[in-house]
Amino acid sequence: MLTATRREWNELYTVFRLLADGEIACGTADGKASSRVLQIAAIEREEHDGRRSYMVDGNDIRVVGRDMDERYPREDFATVAGLILEALRGGGDEVEAPEGVEGFLDTLQILDFEAQTEDRTDFHIVFFDRNFPASGFRVYSRLCGMWPLLDGGRTANLKFEQTGVRFSQPAVNNINYTDRPDAVEEVARRMLYIESLGGVLKYSDVADKIFRSNLSMIDLHFPRMLAEMVRRLHIDNVSKVSDLVKLVEESNPLKIKEELVYKHGFYRYKMKEFLLALAFGMRPAKQYDGTPSAVEGFVMVDADGRLVCYHKSEREVFGDFLYNHTRLEKGLPEKDKYGCLERENGKYYLKLNLKVGFAKF
Repeated sequence: MLTATRREWNELYTVFRLLADGEIACGTADGKASSRVLQIAAIEREEHDGRRSYMVDGNDIRVVGRDMDERYPREDFATVAGLILEALRGGGDEVEAPEGVEGFLDTLQILDFEAQTEDRTDFHIVFFDRNFPASGFRVYSRLCGMWPLLDGGRTANLKFEQTGVRFSQPAVNNINYTDRPDAVEEVARRMLYIESLGGVLKYSDVADKIFRSNLSMIDLHFPRMLAEMVRRLHIDNVSKVSDLVKLVEESNPLKIKEELVYKHGFYRYKMKEFLLALAFGMRPAKQYDGTPSAVEGFVMVDADGRLVCYHKSEREVFGDFLYNHTRLEKGLPEKDKYGCLERENGKYYLKLNLKVGFAKF
């Protein structure tokens, strides 16, 4: 019996559902379908034998690739999409192919459940609407574990200098001690312990110089804003981006005028620009210069299998959606190397990790 992960099945479900429907609604800022519906002319996907086009042609899907030019009824794609969706509603990470699905995949000569691309796109969609040219899309779905928008890693660490009092080595050892090195709760415990002893954690720098440069493209002081958000994530256990930005507006770490904060929405604007940069290619360890990447939009799939899309041509809506539906997440301290006091050049620093994922939509 053919089996694959939920994530692998999800990409095939999305492609088959799009071909069966022949259209997709544009998403709104609150994650719902808008009244604007885009007609799909074709989906281009990287298969084992190269790029293949699935063209919507009336009641048929014409499949053209290397040594291949065939037609299949659109209703077959609808049937198989429905079967995959039903299977995905079950439990477990490994999902067996429903009856009839494996034969359909064999007929289409689909061997790769997830497209193997280097540009991070899952597929390209060709629309009839000229305002939406052929665009590379990524799929984010509630039907499986979702990739983070920014997967922390040690290159996404922010450094806080420990000031206020000078701790002895035994005191540092006591602060750092834990029998649960990968428990995220230990990070907040250490931070509160430091404060209880009179210490102060003051933002110092971005740990990685490339990520520092990338964040500076948003604003030279943007890392300080992010540092405050990550600090509040651990201390106050608030994770939703929009809620954290409200806290930042209240504390105003950049000490800017209130008119700029509330009337012009300075912090909100900077955060939206950062989220859009992540969507379009910014990564911690890769130099970012604002050049557009191959990813030009997202297809979002909700828990019921409904699809909406967001595209760079509707930047404001896309930015609002990301702002309203993302959250900061706590990575594993041992894996991402953060959350302990560490000595560097005679001073002690504590690193916090930046990871951005999706909240409910």
